[in-house]
Amino acid sequence: MSNHYFHNDRFRLSRTLNMLALAGVCAILLAAFAWQLAFDELPCPLCLLQRVAFVLVGLGLLLNVRFGPSPLHYGMIVLSALGGAIAAGRQVLLHIGPGDPGYGPPLLGMHFYTWALILFAAFMAWSGIMLMLDRRCTDQPDARQASRAARAIMWLFFLLVLGNMASTMLECGFGSCPDNPASYLWLS
Repeated sequence: MSNHYFHNDRFRLSRTLNMLALAGVCAILLAAFAWQLAFDELPCPLCLLQRVAFVLVGLGLLLNVRFGPSPLHYGMIVLSALGGAIAAGRQVLLHIGPGDPGYGPPLLGMHFYTWALILFAAFMAWSGIMLMLDRRCTDQPDARQASRAARAIMWLFFLLVLGNMASTMLECGFGSCPDNPASYLWLS
């Protein structure tokens, strides 16, 4: 009987950690979106790729919150974070030369793409740790019931994804995005 409670507690801890990580992805997307709107800083194509990677990381986390932890979901997080790290690393390397001011203003001393590279590496490491500690727990009776907080974070994630999609459509239309965007294509 105590093994059942231990397993149940581990499942709750895993769901809580995944929910907090999803809230972190929401904070990242919200910060980037707010910065874009408040300072009229349109994201470049590499920035948009990084946002897509954060959305895919968030989708893996959402699946863990909604359906229980799974190696498949963690694998999705790792591969999405790897793709995002490649895009962010490419952007870091584009602006690593002496005297290059970088793209966009820095936040707390580093540009968004540098922060993104660090965060993608953190998500890969976090997923590796969770894979070592987690066991598939979807056989729990409450595995499909998400808390109110989890549902609120999932809805916030969906709204942020929709907002970023709409913004990207306004910026790029149905074609490729400009290398150095100066205005919204569909609003000019």
